[in-house]
Amino acid sequence: MTETNNNIEENAVAPAEVSVDGQHVKQHSLKDQIAVDRYLASKKAAQSKGLGVKIFKINPGGTV
Repeated sequence: MTETNNNIEENAVAPAEVSVDGQHVKQHSLKDQIAVDRYLASKKAAQSKGLGVKIFKINPGGTV
């Protein structure tokens, strides 16, 4: 995941479009890259063990 975050940071600093010697290169918009990063993070979280919620019973110590 850190690789994706590093790529987004690099792409945010770099120009969106480049044209050299008749070659034209355009990258995905920053908004699209952030959406992909969020999607991959949610997909990874869904595949992890557990539900993300911990349920436990509280027993008060001083009562009978």
